[in-house]
Amino acid sequence: MPLGQRVVLIGGGHNALIAAFYVAKGGFKPLVLERREMVGGGAITEEFYPGFRASTLAHTLGPLRADIVRDMQLYRFSCEIFSPDPRVFAPAPEGKALFFYNDTAKTAAGIADFSQKDAAKYTEFAESLESISEVLTQLTSMTPPAIDKPSPEDFWNLFKTGRGVRRLGKEGIFNLFRWSPMAVADFVAEFFETELLRAVIAARGIFGNVLGPWSAGSTAVLLLRAAADAHPVGSASFPRGGLGSLTRVLAESAKEAGAEIRTDAEVEQIRIKDGAVTGVVLKGGEEIAVEAVVSGVDPKRTFFHLIDPSLLDPVFANRIKNFRAKGNVAKVNLALGGLPSFSALESNEHALRALSGRIHIGPDIDYLERAFDDSKYGGISKAPYLDVTIPTILDPALAPDGKHVLSAYVQFAPLKLMEGNWDSRRRELGLTVINTLGAYAPNVSSLVEGVQVITPEDLETCYGFTGGHIFHGELALDQLFTMRPVLDWARYKTPIRGLFLCGSGTHPGNGLTGASGANAAREIIRELR
Repeated sequence: MPLGQRVVLIGGGHNALIAAFYVAKGGFKPLVLERREMVGGGAITEEFYPGFRASTLAHTLGPLRADIVRDMQLYRFSCEIFSPDPRVFAPAPEGKALFFYNDTAKTAAGIADFSQKDAAKYTEFAESLESISEVLTQLTSMTPPAIDKPSPEDFWNLFKTGRGVRRLGKEGIFNLFRWSPMAVADFVAEFFETELLRAVIAARGIFGNVLGPWSAGSTAVLLLRAAADAHPVGSASFPRGGLGSLTRVLAESAKEAGAEIRTDAEVEQIRIKDGAVTGVVLKGGEEIAVEAVVSGVDPKRTFFHLIDPSLLDPVFANRIKNFRAKGNVAKVNLALGGLPSFSALESNEHALRALSGRIHIGPDIDYLERAFDDSKYGGISKAPYLDVTIPTILDPALAPDGKHVLSAYVQFAPLKLMEGNWDSRRRELGLTVINTLGAYAPNVSSLVEGVQVITPEDLETCYGFTGGHIFHGELALDQLFTMRPVLDWARYKTPIRGLFLCGSGTHPGNGLTGASGANAAREIIRELR
């Protein structure tokens, strides 16, 4: 294919914008088509109540992979990144709390108030995670190898990864293979005896998934996330102006590189002739001829909504049909008239710092499992696990003077409810979150001025996540690496010539890191050339 030909990217999420940048740098002419009025996908900033703005869906960075930041020269654009310390504040119902700092020794000193043994073990745990993350980072940066006919590059990548694994030593290799299939509850129990400490770290293995801490393979999800950030509790960074500021900068960099971006441009159909893409049809009838299409939306939406499924190979179609993508997460954004007072914190400057990162609500492993249990039978968790931020502490411009935004991921909330529907139970979910927070910050209910509840159904219908799954598909052992999204098609190509995938439904699919988009672009450029 000659350079300069048109490549259309469907969806303006962060992975598609990153892919568009690299495809433009590769000499092609990428056109990004976003159905909403703004780019960003799951990383957007919107006003949800008069005067109050929030990172509507995702509220923290992944973080973005360092080579992507460097290649896109994001430092040249105005996008200040806040990196609060402590990263996570985890209160317990009885008034005590854990603080997770960037500094391992400082975190361990706080853990010592709960358990001297755990304080010593925390350092050991952090070091183990750091060493394993170096190996897993190599895996997340590579294209999964072809199963039937591995290329010389596949062998080279596996060789490099194998060398990294060998550097772990005998014990490290044994741990890597033993830990991956484990339930994350068992994994953290090998290191710690303090329930709150176990719960905060274990939560990383279940976040955004249909998994409880006792689910097999949940440790693999934790390890996958450690590849992006080796800190035991993960990232807590966010940009000034919310995550929409980040995707605005990604779009600017992509446009500088030569990409064109159109908003309010919904793709209704991908045209296919003789097994190859020929164009896309927009809502309204406009047709655009293309040489290649790159889908940044989820695999199910790509193959069952944008393409006539009868054109697909039946075996492939059945595998995509069985790709699990039923969301179990809701989002609640609160407009507050003041700052919540947490019982575990004294009202001083330290309290402001403690609340400026992420706030973990879920005091023990059993609490997390009970929250999951409700959802298994189509119920809303009565006492949900919450991942909370109050971004206005560091970024007061998101709310009127003296007021605050509270943003909470809510687990668990299934797409299909056993009783009622999401229209009738939306308010109930908002009240459940406020009441759950009230056990730790008693004044929170008196501060609420406005509530936005985003249900799994909203994630599907309004934001385009099939099944309401924020990662485009379940992160589970049988849906990772060479099996993401399905076996034989994990290399960003699809059975349709000229059609590629670049969203979170591809390897590694681990949140706002940009890895899926960058990896996909490498393969797209190679294939088109």
